[in-house]
Amino acid sequence: MARQERAIRTRRTILEAAAAVFDERGYTSATIGEILDRAGVTKGALYFHFGSKEELALGVFEEQLAIALPPQSSKLQELVDSGLVLARRLRSEPLVRASVGLALDQGAMDLDRTPAFRMWIDQNVQMLAEAKAQGELLPHVDVAETAELLVGSFSGVQLLSQLRCQRQDLERRIVVMFEHFLPSIAVPAVLARLDISTERAERVLAQGQVEMPVQGRVQVQVQEQVREQVREQAVPTQVSTGA
Repeated sequence: MARQERAIRTRRTILEAAAAVFDERGYTSATIGEILDRAGVTKGALYFHFGSKEELALGVFEEQLAIALPPQSSKLQELVDSGLVLARRLRSEPLVRASVGLALDQGAMDLDRTPAFRMWIDQNVQMLAEAKAQGELLPHVDVAETAELLVGSFSGVQLLSQLRCQRQDLERRIVVMFEHFLPSIAVPAVLARLDISTERAERVLAQGQVEMPVQGRVQVQVQEQVREQVREQAVPTQVSTGA
């Protein structure tokens, strides 16, 4: 167990270093050598967890969704909560900023950025599907199309906030987005009960510990065990420290 915890901490250190370098330099200009220097780990440690710079980017992508928020009786409230908490994390967590920055980095021509949006859209599809099953959505709402529209809207709003004021007003802008977006999909009685405010994220986080979902933690542990077995047999000896 101690070994697994150490591996998870090392993986986190590498991701935070990669996020910082990606955020400062952009994906194309960032090098594995810079990430190694920033993380303070060996080449073998990095390649134990991530086989390439692209795998590092995928790990950074996953961080924007790697938390579990307290459940709510309304699935639409959970949708709102996820958006407002993400807005808050974008302002306070470099790793999350790097994740969104990578996803929107049009200069990263050699990076497949679709997984970032696919994971985000899938998360929203699940919440909207559960909301529809509970009778919270208007009959005409198409869950998949709505999820894609929400992700696209959030992406544009946060980018505008970044350009205008380094995201200092992002929570307020996301509140405005939801105030315009939700009346077109929510049953009026449900809409009237939703808490859509700039202080909502702080209240949600105060309800309990926010952590990686159990499924995610197990997946990381299994991946580490498999990779450990492989690396014990053959550790890469000729890997470039460049891009």
